[in-house]
Amino acid sequence: MKRKHRHLFIIGLVLPLLALAQEQGVRTGADLLLTKHFDLIKGKKLGLVLNHTAILSDGQHLVDALHKAKNVKVVALFGPEHGVRGDTTGPVESSVDPKTGIPIHSLYSATNKPTAQMLRGIDVLIYDIQDVGARFYTYISTLGHIMEAAAEQGIRVIVLDRPNPIGGLYVDGPVRDDTLKSFVAFAKIPIAYGMTIGELAQMYNGEGWLEPSVKADLHVVKMENWKRSMWYDQTQLPWIRPSPNMPTLATATVYTGTCLFEGVNISEGRGTKRPFEYIGAPWIDAVRVIQLLAKEPLHGVKFRPIQFTPTQAPQNARPPKYKGELCKGIFVIVKDRTVFEAVKTGIYLLWAIKKIHPEKMQWRLPGFDRLSGTSSVRTMLDTGKTPEEIFSAWKADLERFKSIRQRYLLYPR
Repeated sequence: MKRKHRHLFIIGLVLPLLALAQEQGVRTGADLLLTKHFDLIKGKKLGLVLNHTAILSDGQHLVDALHKAKNVKVVALFGPEHGVRGDTTGPVESSVDPKTGIPIHSLYSATNKPTAQMLRGIDVLIYDIQDVGARFYTYISTLGHIMEAAAEQGIRVIVLDRPNPIGGLYVDGPVRDDTLKSFVAFAKIPIAYGMTIGELAQMYNGEGWLEPSVKADLHVVKMENWKRSMWYDQTQLPWIRPSPNMPTLATATVYTGTCLFEGVNISEGRGTKRPFEYIGAPWIDAVRVIQLLAKEPLHGVKFRPIQFTPTQAPQNARPPKYKGELCKGIFVIVKDRTVFEAVKTGIYLLWAIKKIHPEKMQWRLPGFDRLSGTSSVRTMLDTGKTPEEIFSAWKADLERFKSIRQRYLLYPR
């Protein structure tokens, strides 16, 4: 099939799905802004913080729709990791959007937080990015930074809500330590926080997590027809990969656990067809690791020994670990996502590999501690603690977070 015809064929498939979602399924905050809440932006000069996932039910990118709309003016775009149109690897450069001619300011380079100069002339800052429900996904750090900058300049922030792909019920993992705030750990939340981006924005504001002691003028445009128990494939919204290595919902399902492997000398599957579902290294005895895991109380998951060779993909700025080397590893297969616990599974995998290969598994610091949000996971594994002992160590903080979280939830089960 010729490239042009293939492109038209894909559009022909996606647009009916988008239309069906609008009629029967979840309606996103972006669609509702234009159809029910346009008064929020009428007559305003807008700055848009978004990426390629900011798609409306008619297939338009939000930038293009607002650029054509009457009674509003888009004066600036702000590019998170992977850029406004999702076509950037590595640092995002400040530039001009070729389709609309609107200037783009980078929020994924030396600057993560908009400057006063970038925000000049803006009345309202709109955020519309599809999240995946993991603390270390940088889009939620961008959310915090733009809220801080807008609050400092007296600019209103509108967050257009979208589903948490793995649902709004699963909450697990260590709550981030105060000493480990970074661009992969903006707030004091656990790895899997079970909230939408709009709910999280309200929490940032309400809990005083914006610096320096500011509070944003925040408005969340809620979704319609979304429930906390919904997984993304139950929303009738088409999956648009939120980042190059998040190709499917299956990837997002395991990501809150297996992304921890970015912090060790083991491949997390980048450069393969199943990133984060595959983990491995040339030296792993996968059969022995799986045999050890078979004795443990893990639910909704099975493991299969595999071999894979990471390759350099065009969408990856950096070479993957063990590029061109045959890796022996483990395929993480979720059998029942309703009982699967991704974070605990990730800890069990680290524990089992370390137990079988104590001399070969090595930490990549400070990366691992930033991902886990605490140094205690690493130190407890180093001193021979069991996964259950590690889970007990974060339980009290996790329960406190769950209690706070209840104040900001917008949607029913």
